Amino acid sequence: MRRINQILGLFFSKDVRKQNPNDFAKPGRDLENNQASLFEKLHSFESAKHEQQRICGPLAALTFNLVVAVGIIFLNKWVLENVGFRFPVCLTVIHYAVSWALMASLKFFSILPVSPSSELAPLSLFTFGFVNSVSTGLANVSLKYNSVGFYQMAKIAITPLIVLAEFIWYKKRIAFSKVVALAVVSVGVAVATVTDLQFIFFGACVALAWIIPSAVNKILWSNVQQQQKWTALALMWKTTPITLVFLVFMIPVDPPGLLAFHWSFSSTSAILVSAFLGFLLQWSSALTLGATSAISSVVLGQFKTCVILLGNFYLFGSDPGSTSIFGAFIAIGGMSFYTYLNIRAMKR
Repeated sequence: MRRINQILGLFFSKDVRKQNPNDFAKPGRDLENNQASLFEKLHSFESAKHEQQRICGPLAALTFNLVVAVGIIFLNKWVLENVGFRFPVCLTVIHYAVSWALMASLKFFSILPVSPSSELAPLSLFTFGFVNSVSTGLANVSLKYNSVGFYQMAKIAITPLIVLAEFIWYKKRIAFSKVVALAVVSVGVAVATVTDLQFIFFGACVALAWIIPSAVNKILWSNVQQQQKWTALALMWKTTPITLVFLVFMIPVDPPGLLAFHWSFSSTSAILVSAFLGFLLQWSSALTLGATSAISSVVLGQFKTCVILLGNFYLFGSDPGSTSIFGAFIAIGGMSFYTYLNIRAMKR
């Protein structure tokens, strides 16, 4: 604000009219310097990080991620089953290719936030790309071969894994009251999804293989944004090309028949809409991890499960059974308690 007042003062000061033409050189140079300083301040990575935190706080990030994630789970399942595009890794490649194209457009118009001066080391970028590709690729493979209930059930194991990993790597300790809240959430989700479990051995193996990279991925994204002041889009811009390279090498995991797929207008439109939602999901997930924590992100994922289950029951008349409804309310109660503990800790 002081800079703006100085700039405006050069135009509206009463003393300007009393100066002779030769005296305007120094104020002119001062004006240019002030404008350049203001421009640099607005385009610095600290300012970009501050703007992200101001516009998209924890509540906005969680809500954004919730809406997008619920939509893309159903749409991806529909694309893999109803559209007939039975190639989950290739679908993930399309998602990241569209994300990179969108971010390239933002960079072309100078909208993409700048990166911090402390660039990530090549090994860190390599690790990000590898973990991100394995986590996202296996997530879609798991969604293809498992029911939505089993897919959500597998997420329960991520919570204790994140708690253990953060304790080993960063010496983070979690209060006993939060442990109780997370245990209630896990039990509630397990009860809520038990009626939708369709066990397939290969799908179960994929789900187990997906758990570890998913937990590591959430921890890395949360830590880098909070400790090294990266914004979500800037970090996505750096890591997406490496993730794409790893995903391309994972395409042989898909079943055969990709080249024979019929690219009609309807199927192409559905895949592109899924890809756009994939970009929004990647962005909202990064915003959530930067604004909250890895564990809070997992709890939000469990909340999505309950929202999907209760939404189907109240809006579409589906009957998952009283056991599932009871489990969903137990999980929501645990989530509410966990949220209350976090808010109380922030106030302290």
